[in-house]
Amino acid sequence: MDRLRELINDIREYGIKNNVPIMSEDTIEKINEIINTNNIKTILEIGTAIGYSTICFACNKNITKITSIERDNNRYSLAVNNVVSSSLKNIDLIHDDAENVIIKDKYDLVIIDAAKSQNLKFFNKYKENLNKNGIIIIDNLSFHGYVGKSSEIKSRNLRQMVRKIEKFIDFLDTNQEFDVEYIEVGDKLGVCKRKNI
Repeated sequence: MDRLRELINDIREYGIKNNVPIMSEDTIEKINEIINTNNIKTILEIGTAIGYSTICFACNKNITKITSIERDNNRYSLAVNNVVSSSLKNIDLIHDDAENVIIKDKYDLVIIDAAKSQNLKFFNKYKENLNKNGIIIIDNLSFHGYVGKSSEIKSRNLRQMVRKIEKFIDFLDTNQEFDVEYIEVGDKLGVCKRKNI
């Protein structure tokens, strides 16, 4: 376990040094708490990056399977190397754009942590892969504090992306299918649970 902890620390340090978007430690901690309190066994993760969060969640003794999708070639290669180094057997990595992937399996938890402008698309697509009592978690809903301040953003590209996140939050707030709880941890999480179960 010490070797695994060392590997996780090395991956985190690499991510920070190389500006790879990885989950904050308190976000990992909070999601692990959600895993433990909701009896979650299987996870579908949209956005592997270099495998940091994937390996952190796979270490949770409750998790029997985590499937993670990454489209970027370099990040996927690093993730594969990191997973091999971890010797964990409950991780399945998919190298593709999450828009194109067809997954038939059902999961207890879907984590959306990929291209922020695609949140709505991924939410609507991958909610079909949820078990009856399944949960969807979306990371980075504050987007470094920009969300809610889009009108003040000078950069057109950044402004457009932040507006898409704001529209997605409006969608979450008004949707009839899921109850949504926002948790001010890391860069803000949205935790979505189906209504009327």
